[in-house]
Amino acid sequence: MSRRTHRSSASPARRPVAALALALLLGAGPAAGCATDPPEPPRAGTGGAVDPAGRPVTLTVGVFGSFGFQEAGLYEAYMRLRPDVAVRQTSIERNENYYPQLITRLVTGSGLADVQAVEVGNIAEVVGTQGPRLVDLGAAPGVDRSAFLPWKWAQGTGRDGRTVALGTDVGPQAVCYRKDLFARAGLPTDREAVGRLWAGDWRRFLAAGRRYAARAPEGTAFTDSASGVLSAVVSSGPRRFYDERGALVIGSDPAVRQAWDLAADFAREGLTARLQQFTPGWDQGFARGSFATVVCPAWMLGYIQDKAGPAGRGRWDVAAAPRPGNRGGSFLVVPKAGRHRAEAARLAAWLTAPAQQARLFARRGSFPSASAAHALPAVAGARHPYFGDTPVGAIFGAAARGVPSAPIGPKEGLVAQLLTDGGMLLVDQTGRDPDEAWADALRSIDNALDR
Repeated sequence: MSRRTHRSSASPARRPVAALALALLLGAGPAAGCATDPPEPPRAGTGGAVDPAGRPVTLTVGVFGSFGFQEAGLYEAYMRLRPDVAVRQTSIERNENYYPQLITRLVTGSGLADVQAVEVGNIAEVVGTQGPRLVDLGAAPGVDRSAFLPWKWAQGTGRDGRTVALGTDVGPQAVCYRKDLFARAGLPTDREAVGRLWAGDWRRFLAAGRRYAARAPEGTAFTDSASGVLSAVVSSGPRRFYDERGALVIGSDPAVRQAWDLAADFAREGLTARLQQFTPGWDQGFARGSFATVVCPAWMLGYIQDKAGPAGRGRWDVAAAPRPGNRGGSFLVVPKAGRHRAEAARLAAWLTAPAQQARLFARRGSFPSASAAHALPAVAGARHPYFGDTPVGAIFGAAARGVPSAPIGPKEGLVAQLLTDGGMLLVDQTGRDPDEAWADALRSIDNALDR
């Protein structure tokens, strides 16, 4: 779900999730017992959910990429509980194709699904510009604000106090690392000890990279990319590209520039494998063991398992990141132009309820945005056998609870892409002067936003 279509920090390629789903099912223990049919959703009115002609209601859900609801059997479970409702999904593979169509249809009020998905990089624009065209899901039957992570709930809430988007999943960050390469470089391998190397400060992550480089196994780098470091550091800050009023402050607020300079240090000191994330070269880097660390949101575990293959089993592990951060996550909205708004709101509320989010995590690896799901056995007890039986539920749950509530701006995804793929990538791969690349990236952002 988060980063379903991710190429970079902002413009994603469809991510494989089946491997992580299988690993979680094998490793979570009690998770299998939580994958039974979830609680019954709220019923409609006395007459049931029927249209004026007396036919069962058909609800459509519009998504992008491999969202997971259908694959995890949630639609089938809902229809068993609600035989008077049919659920059908439509999907467009890439968000960059899906999202413009969604905006056009919201503006015209036609061609919309009853429930629509929205990626986190687009949520501020949808809430800010399309909020009046969306149902207030905060008032929908079965929705419990306290069940969600506060910062995730805030992202779906407009300035008028209406919550028009319910979170499906989040992308809390950790650091995935190669135990065998750490050992050969003289670094600790136990995940608790590894986490202590850089706890609390991304500059300590840089210091660990320098230690690794001093005794690095031949042909390996400490981390995959400077762009990955930049995305991770920015994602863990209390402010990213926009302020609380929705104004772009990337050029005036020091936080992003500090993250840029830190990422540039990784590049200039030769601590990266100089790869671009979500490209064939990056995939091959996992298979060849070209780098010892990558900052990994929860959804990336399945990707690593797929690309590193059987040879990486037991060599990779997961430690807490220097600071909690989030990369990725999605939402559900209900357009007012839909024919069955009340029933659509009930479905959206049910799909995002804690029990269903826990089931989706166990089946598909999407980490719940409902904090109430984190205590359920399918999440709290989840372990990943590929990563040395790592307690992924506990590690990513702690990270999710520590994510700062940073404002999300209307062009968040585009700005991030221009900084990483259009700016830091050149510093990393071509040795471009970081100051010049920064100035060029800001100009590109201004041009893209017509500023």
